[in-house]
Amino acid sequence: MAGAFTASRAAMPSPVPAVAPVIVWFRQDLRLADNPALSAAAASGAPVIPLFIREEDPADPWPPGGASRWWLHGSLTALAADLAGAGSPLVLRRGPPAQVLEDLIAETGADTVLWNRRYEPAARLRDEAIKAALKARGLRVESVNGALLFEPWTVRGKTGEPYRVFTPFWKACLALPEPPAPLPAPVRLNAPAVAPAGDRLAEWGLLPTAPDWAGGLRDTWTPGETGARRRLAAFLDGPVAVYKTERDRPDRESVSRLSPHLHFGEISPRQVWHAARHAAAAQPERAAGVDAFLREVGWREFSVNLLHHLPFLPESPLDARFVRFPWRDDPAGLAAWQRGRTGYPIVDAGMRQLWQSGWMHNRVRMIAASFLIKDLLIPWQAGQAWFWDTLVDADLANNAASWQWVAGCGADAAPYFRIFNPVLQGEKFDPAGSYVRRWVPELAHLPDAWIHKPWEAPPAVLAGAGVRLGQTYPRPLVDHAAARNRALAAMETVKLP
Repeated sequence: MAGAFTASRAAMPSPVPAVAPVIVWFRQDLRLADNPALSAAAASGAPVIPLFIREEDPADPWPPGGASRWWLHGSLTALAADLAGAGSPLVLRRGPPAQVLEDLIAETGADTVLWNRRYEPAARLRDEAIKAALKARGLRVESVNGALLFEPWTVRGKTGEPYRVFTPFWKACLALPEPPAPLPAPVRLNAPAVAPAGDRLAEWGLLPTAPDWAGGLRDTWTPGETGARRRLAAFLDGPVAVYKTERDRPDRESVSRLSPHLHFGEISPRQVWHAARHAAAAQPERAAGVDAFLREVGWREFSVNLLHHLPFLPESPLDARFVRFPWRDDPAGLAAWQRGRTGYPIVDAGMRQLWQSGWMHNRVRMIAASFLIKDLLIPWQAGQAWFWDTLVDADLANNAASWQWVAGCGADAAPYFRIFNPVLQGEKFDPAGSYVRRWVPELAHLPDAWIHKPWEAPPAVLAGAGVRLGQTYPRPLVDHAAARNRALAAMETVKLP
């Protein structure tokens, strides 16, 4: 693995003159290795002030959800320890970023601010305004790519338009020069003579109090750069070999679970890319799995590309015809879906996995999303909002693009008439019912033949398994065949192709 993490300065800003302190503004790049902004500051020899700002904006439509706040607490704890070990402690402050930066510049005499770019619409506009204001005062301000393999403006079609279909987008990415090798973590950071004051992380109230619902998150995850690199190494040492053929099996440990680490920037996509390529070169029999895995990293890139060019993605359907779609207002159905009480075991298993661990297998995400949108006719925005609050990997671009894909109204979308049958999906991808038995334990003793459709099981079988439909486990909210016909009829009302 070590050979995959060789140094490169290709992604770094130019060195900073070693005069006044340099502020490195951390955001979704909570790591030391392959952090171009931090590497440039370290290379300057100037005192480095690592800064994280908890942004407080009541008008922000997408403040971090509960699971994201839990992860952020753990990730900042790990980052603070790593920065202290490197010689310069992390400064925590909260408030409007422009004002926080102004105050810190005034206190420390810093004349340079560096950061790694973000791509969400509101963040991009804010960053541009901050950069312009600080440059107008004579400060040096630079932003650089620390989050993507290929930035949105570097991947366009022959006509110059952004891609709306994944396969040609990814082919265009693969035709570009290979992403630069990742940068090593700085060996040492020079600290300012007097460390600026900052908040204590505990004061931010990121962790749940009463009730403490985060026990499953603590049991499942290790936020931070070390946890991210260990997870990548474990995946490349084993499951990647079967990833191509087993990535859709929620009953098996065949996926990387790197998504929250990538979202918070505890590991960079360049590190993932080069480590995966190194693994394939060392063991060619893993090449197919590596290619399939990197293709999924490409979907992350595609989602960011879409959000960059289509900033209304999280709120409005890309296919404007869906504005007229006759969605249903069904609070009871939404609540049953959220609690994993729909009566469809594969859907309920996924929703309970999400609530307990802050994560759900991608195949099951698609099944659960299809059920909400098409079986219940509840708008995709309601599902997107629930995922935003409960996923540890909640990412604005990925979340919006994925929900629109399932709904049939997004870029490269599944046609609306592609309606997942939760029984057939469960039988195909969880054939022995192991996944359902883990997350829906009240069905654990049902035979395989009935585990995905308990309402069809003979009364004696249900009794022998201790299942009382409507009591220990709910009856289905809807009949899937009837719900499918209803969804197709709703589609006809807006004359969708």
